Amino acid sequence: MVSTVQAAVGQYFKNISNAVTSTFEGMAVTMSWMFRRPMTIQYPDKIEKPIEETLPDCYRGVLEVDTGICTGCMACQKACPIGCIRIKVGKNAETAERMLERFDIYVARCMFCGLCSEACPTGAIHHTSHFEIANDKLENLLLRYVPANPTPVYKPKKDVEPVTQPRGQAYLAARKHCTHAWRKEERHGDR
Repeated sequence: MVSTVQAAVGQYFKNISNAVTSTFEGMAVTMSWMFRRPMTIQYPDKIEKPIEETLPDCYRGVLEVDTGICTGCMACQKACPIGCIRIKVGKNAETAERMLERFDIYVARCMFCGLCSEACPTGAIHHTSHFEIANDKLENLLLRYVPANPTPVYKPKKDVEPVTQPRGQAYLAARKHCTHAWRKEERHGDR
């Protein structure tokens, strides 16, 4: 009986010793980090250079469309698994030329999978390095790349590279035309 009591008391003090030792080991790690330079950045106030410049080329940010090289083939709309892209192509009555009447991307639905940009034969739709799209209203996340006047579709020419605009410019222009039309059209079944 005495030996079991001594064993229990010995185990008790051994547990206390282990607790104190592990506490000091943990505090030693914590104290070592107290005297190092912090790794955190006070975003967005104290950053050395814009975050967009630090992102890799393959980063999947907000989608943008270069309507100057869009053929109106609707491959991106068909490839989109959740239907966040809406395109409408019509014909000009006078010239019988195909016109891009609508090209909308509802960014709130987009999951940034990149399937639309892979399906595009001319590379007209692609991801930018923009990612700060927080907004107080979902309706403001509708990007209209053909805001008012229909645009003629691009006709690819053999052995000629299309002239493209710098990445991010079309996205910034489309942000100015954000409207709440997406939800109204969705209720009326326009697809």
